[in-house]
Amino acid sequence: MTRKHVLFAVAAALGGAAISAPALAQNEQFIPHLVYRTGAYAPNGIPFANGVADYYNLVNERDGGINGVKIVFEECDTGYATDRGVECYERLKGKGPTGAAYVIPLSTGITYALTEKAPVDKIPVISMGYGRADSRDGTVYQWNFPLLGTYWTAADIILQHIAKLEGGFDKLKGKKIALVYHDSPYGKEPIALLEKRAKMSGFDLMLLPVTHPGVEQKATWLQVRQNRPDYVLLWGWGVMNSTAIKEAVSVGYPRDKMYGVWWSGAEPDVRPADDGAKGYHAVTLQHTAGQFKLHEDLKKYLYDKGEGVAKWEETGEILYVRGLINGMLGIEAIRTAQARFGNKPMTGEQVRWGFENLNLTAERIKELGFEGMVTPIKLSCQDHQGADIARMQQWDGKEWKIISGNYKADLSILDPMVKDASAKYATIGPTSVFIGLSGRGIAAMFPIRTIGIFLVVP
Repeated sequence: MTRKHVLFAVAAALGGAAISAPALAQNEQFIPHLVYRTGAYAPNGIPFANGVADYYNLVNERDGGINGVKIVFEECDTGYATDRGVECYERLKGKGPTGAAYVIPLSTGITYALTEKAPVDKIPVISMGYGRADSRDGTVYQWNFPLLGTYWTAADIILQHIAKLEGGFDKLKGKKIALVYHDSPYGKEPIALLEKRAKMSGFDLMLLPVTHPGVEQKATWLQVRQNRPDYVLLWGWGVMNSTAIKEAVSVGYPRDKMYGVWWSGAEPDVRPADDGAKGYHAVTLQHTAGQFKLHEDLKKYLYDKGEGVAKWEETGEILYVRGLINGMLGIEAIRTAQARFGNKPMTGEQVRWGFENLNLTAERIKELGFEGMVTPIKLSCQDHQGADIARMQQWDGKEWKIISGNYKADLSILDPMVKDASAKYATIGPTSVFIGLSGRGIAAMFPIRTIGIFLVVP
């Protein structure tokens, strides 16, 4: 089987039917690939999607698949819209001899919606660095895997760094810290942790929501200018990030007092602001930009043959590297599952077992070519996250520079929050139902406690 048989189909702009593809063989592992190569968030969505796709293709070309099982994947463009994301999921979840191995939503909103569907469909939802912070608790969220870190992890580590600069958390008393956030489930996720820390340390927390897609922020930054917070945390995505930096320049807010989450800390976020972004910080999802050992194989097996999805000069950028990491973690979970169930295509239920028993040691990470990109990660039935480590980086006007060692989120604070939130979810259940009507452009959230429903209308 040649690489041309590896399905790489991009859905139509409105989540339409995917490009026709050859029937899947019985020895092929199908993985849906939810992306957004169109819309306001495409500049950030494209490099991540390219990294995932290149890793799948590399495993096929270099290794002949996962222990002889070829990877087949199909793209469906969600446009970062929850209704379209659920529609893409519904269209792809049953493909392949065993159905979808797992799904990567690349959206907290889509993750929320699929959280209700996963237990029924028995398909793991992989939300690396996003999604529900309390889904770390695998005893409640048995199908969610917020690998490497959640927004509570990110917010806690940013505050640890700021406290270190100030001389300790006690020195934050009376300080003003503003959160400029995407007014969506994604942007709201860190609020609970920030409020907890504010109460503990006595700093004033300002909450400044920004409406999708984030191109209009003048009123937000007028409030920043008037209130002059000591620090601004940025929880944006896509064009919102570069717009925020430009607006900070316009009101004279120092960029070295701004700290972005890891989805606000990539090249597309700072380059549009030119020199205005110099000094801006972001927390990392462990990794930063650069080419690593793995890139030697990418060049040899894909790019020297003209088969890479991205441009070679883009393969060292942060979001592309993050896509590589996400692809690798998924494939290693499948490989872990095969060690128990046999070298054949895995079902979603088997892959869930693979994730819960995933143990990537430093030796295995080096063997895979990911040394310097990610640290060891070990998951369990109870812990679906597996790591709480991050570093700080700063944009010097040309590239990202790591400016700190590893921080670890304070689990004495996070663990009780996770336990309380997941227990509440387990008791009450979801507080809304998502209904999407494909083909008619209707999507709504209703305040009832039931499982999400998705209706596809021909």
